[in-house]
Amino acid sequence: MQNERREGMLYTAGSYFIWGLIPIYWKLVSDVSAYEILANRIIWSFVFMVLLLLIMKKLAPLRKVLKDIVTYPKKALALAAASLLISVNWFVFIWAVNNDHIIETSMGYYINPLMSVLLGVLVLKESLSKAQVVSFILAAGGVFVMTFSYGSFPWVSLTLAISFALYGLAKKMIRLDAAVGLTIETAAVTPVAILYLLLLAGDQHLQLFHQSWETDLLLMGGGVLTAVPLLLFGHGAQKIPLYLIGFLQYIAPTMTLILGVFLYKEPFTPAQMLSFLLIWSALLVFTVAQVKGIQKKKAVV
Repeated sequence: MQNERREGMLYTAGSYFIWGLIPIYWKLVSDVSAYEILANRIIWSFVFMVLLLLIMKKLAPLRKVLKDIVTYPKKALALAAASLLISVNWFVFIWAVNNDHIIETSMGYYINPLMSVLLGVLVLKESLSKAQVVSFILAAGGVFVMTFSYGSFPWVSLTLAISFALYGLAKKMIRLDAAVGLTIETAAVTPVAILYLLLLAGDQHLQLFHQSWETDLLLMGGGVLTAVPLLLFGHGAQKIPLYLIGFLQYIAPTMTLILGVFLYKEPFTPAQMLSFLLIWSALLVFTVAQVKGIQKKKAVV
């Protein structure tokens, strides 16, 4: 049991570690437009996942899900929504990284757990605890300070947080194997991505296979980069309790923040520090309350 838990922690932490380093990867192709990077990420993720399902012999579960989509239109709509939401999330993240807004992406993923709880209240009619109310007030204060300091609404942070929270909600409604789910989600938007690349080629603006071989490999490698941490997470998360996943999920935005401030030298003003302190306080209250809630449930059982 202890070895299994240790293995689960290593896999899950590894997935968040890779996600935390992704800005470095996208910076390597910053001369390519965010739209073309996104199109390549979708296409090559789909290609890689199909090959992976063949190797893992998971084509039968894929066929079953495809049959369910035809039989149950609501499932098809949920999958379509998941595809659209993850595409929006990927695009905003890529654009933000390559336009020097890495710190804002970090804030977005710090806010994300609170957005997920808010969706639970609004959509699933779940109730809020006092600790969660305090967390939302603190986080809202952080967003307000960020808005005031920038003089504009922090749309990057909130778009990332909301799109990923909605994506999580859509995934919760359909409950698919991680590998099968990503394959179908990327398959749904791959035709659009291919059409976009063909239009770029027609206008002679396509960079894939028209620049250096290094750029080509990086664009194609985006598919592997997308799939590997997701598979690590899917394997690791099954072996550790939910509260531990809650702690580990802050690895990625913390690493992203460090990269933005120290590696890419993005400005980090006192106002931004105050904003992050409010959001970190919100997450501390939120996480402690979650752990206490889990401990109480165990004591009752």
